[in-house]
Amino acid sequence: MEQEKKTYSIEWAGQTLTVETGHIAKQANGAVMIRYGDTVVLSTVTASKEPKDLPFFPLTVNYEERLYAAGKIPGGFIKREGRPSETAVLTSRLIDRPIRPLFPDGFRNDVQVINMVMSVDQSASPEIAAMVGSSLALSLSDIPFYGPVSGAIIGRVDGEFVVNPSESEAARSDIELTVAGTKDAINMVEAGADEVPEETMLEGIMFGHEEIKRLVEFQEGIIRELGQEKMEVQLSQTDKDLEETIRSQFQDAVKEAVMVKDKKERDVAIQELKTQISEPYEDEEQQSEVKDIFEKLVKAEFRRLITEEHIRPDGRGPDDIRQLTSEVDILPRTHGSGLFTRGQTQALSICTLGALGEVQIIDGLGTETSKRFLHHYNFPNFSVGETGPIRGPGRREIGHGALGERALEKVVPSEEEFPYTIRLVSEVLESNGSTSQASICASTLAMMDAGVPIKSPVAGIAMGLVKEGDDLAVLTDIQGMEDALGDMDFKVAGTADGVTALQMDIKLAGIDREVLEFALKRAKVARMKVLENMLATISETRGELSPYAPKIMSMHIKPEKIRDVIGPSGKTINQIIEDTGVKIDIEQDGTVFISSTEQDKNEEAKKIIEDLIREVEPGETYLGKVKRVEKFGAFVELFKGKEGLVHISQLNHERVNKVEDVVSIGDEVMVKVTEIDNQGRINLSRKALLAKESSDTPSQ
Repeated sequence: MEQEKKTYSIEWAGQTLTVETGHIAKQANGAVMIRYGDTVVLSTVTASKEPKDLPFFPLTVNYEERLYAAGKIPGGFIKREGRPSETAVLTSRLIDRPIRPLFPDGFRNDVQVINMVMSVDQSASPEIAAMVGSSLALSLSDIPFYGPVSGAIIGRVDGEFVVNPSESEAARSDIELTVAGTKDAINMVEAGADEVPEETMLEGIMFGHEEIKRLVEFQEGIIRELGQEKMEVQLSQTDKDLEETIRSQFQDAVKEAVMVKDKKERDVAIQELKTQISEPYEDEEQQSEVKDIFEKLVKAEFRRLITEEHIRPDGRGPDDIRQLTSEVDILPRTHGSGLFTRGQTQALSICTLGALGEVQIIDGLGTETSKRFLHHYNFPNFSVGETGPIRGPGRREIGHGALGERALEKVVPSEEEFPYTIRLVSEVLESNGSTSQASICASTLAMMDAGVPIKSPVAGIAMGLVKEGDDLAVLTDIQGMEDALGDMDFKVAGTADGVTALQMDIKLAGIDREVLEFALKRAKVARMKVLENMLATISETRGELSPYAPKIMSMHIKPEKIRDVIGPSGKTINQIIEDTGVKIDIEQDGTVFISSTEQDKNEEAKKIIEDLIREVEPGETYLGKVKRVEKFGAFVELFKGKEGLVHISQLNHERVNKVEDVVSIGDEVMVKVTEIDNQGRINLSRKALLAKESSDTPSQ
């Protein structure tokens, strides 16, 4: 039966958001076209007919940027979109996180959500359009989904919260907050802020939730009209009798294994117990089921210990932070390095300073074309004591790197204050919970060690939550097991004065204001303790850069003189670079940055540029050098790039028969500019200075 095209609209944040369905991508389980302003996103969802034999829900969310959406042709030789941009990866994660908890437990069918950005209006967020599209496509499909969800981007301009801020508003906003959730609760937060108080961040989150409710109600109206019956699915379940048998026999042993304090020893104890329980069962399928039951038993016992007995696996209290260690100056040849250790989580960050010409060029759908502050995160297999293939960064690595970048960028000095490209690389050396926050701490130490004049040091902490019925526990500084088996991962980074980044993921349907407020307060107390440890190691940024870091000096020239410095086809500037070994970057406003590890090379290049743009004035006197001798006179270089002619008649008061009788190549001679003709040729005179040579002071 041919589906009928349906269209629904709502006014939201000053723009019209329109949903079209029924006429596109009809072979997908669900598809909608979202139009928000002139932004257009096609959202589709597809599910496999049968469940996969996997111990987890195989959900994939893709956010596909098409550069035609912004009227661009991809750069490079291939001229088509390649691997997803960092923005695309982060947006895919942004959509995945709020929808993942809303599928049935035990659902194992392969589900793929694809959002294709087909047109971009910079004033209408394609990310939120894609989130709404993903939710609605799932809700209208036959795939079981406990939505809908929605999201909102919130800014704060002049103390007032703004929904979906424009570019100009975003530039003035001290908060960049993305919130997602259902009509009942928040289940995802991603934020950057300019040292904003926790109370203000909480108000921003709740303000965003009110906007989410409007979009959810809009979706619910469409679902009531067009929603279809959900498919019958086989949920992954275990044999209840077998489960009870194993529980009754091994409950105490599981508790003992879970409470081993050291991560590696705990992992060994749990693995040995799993093997012991599953070995008596010879059937491979039954062995697999027994292992699944064991995993459920471990999770249940962990959660019971937290909520009923208030015992954490490593023996800490709810507010306790693991042992902290901060170190700097770890690597002798890097520009700055910091090592931060929290319990069995350890990150080594390296700071590298470069010329402004080494900024990252961005080829994407946004208006940003480059950035000078970069934070990268690596997670090698050995950090968790495992082996595996070594590949490029995955979604997790890109996401954690971006979180660190967001947390730190607000304290990084401006280009005018510190004209460097700054790259931080965090190498995770040990992992047992919240490596992203350890990386933020290590990167702060590395920048201070490198002499980057940051506004304030930044530290981060991860909070957790375990909720069983009416029992609820909020945990400070969660470790790996508490993250994996708990209900919340709430990361908070900031300075002593306020929050610079937030990231929250909830495995429940969501949490309310009271829990959020409590977690934020606990996180602030913990952050202050971490900062105290860091500042005991290095209390302020070093006053000098590493001897191996480039030294950068700046100068300003008239914009119309830029072409004189660059020269035809870059010949002049390339010659300066070749002669001095420096790097040179020239801004359109005439600001010139010169960088080298040797300050005298910078000075040499600066002098050459000054000479290139220096203007010769009639009547001025110069001490020049004879460069060429002709029958009719001598060519004298006044300074690099500027020569003039001393005609033979202007060499002396007496008649000169031969130029070489007065000057030779290489001689230094005092001359006066007598004329600059309409072709720019410079005429000089030595004779004009002979009578008053002792009284004139030459221009240098």
